[in-house]
Amino acid sequence: MSQDNLIVLACTDCKSVNYHSNKNKKILKNRLEMQKYCKACRKHTLHKESK
Repeated sequence: MSQDNLIVLACTDCKSVNYHSNKNKKILKNRLEMQKYCKACRKHTLHKESK
């Protein structure tokens, strides 16, 4: 994975960083949001892209 396409997904409830992924920043301009499982909250929550 190249570093310029690497993103971090953090939980909106507990703010813990749970997932690392990549995206094409030329196509997707706004921040990514998706429902993922949070190990700290132990439930599915909304995860947003963070810096």
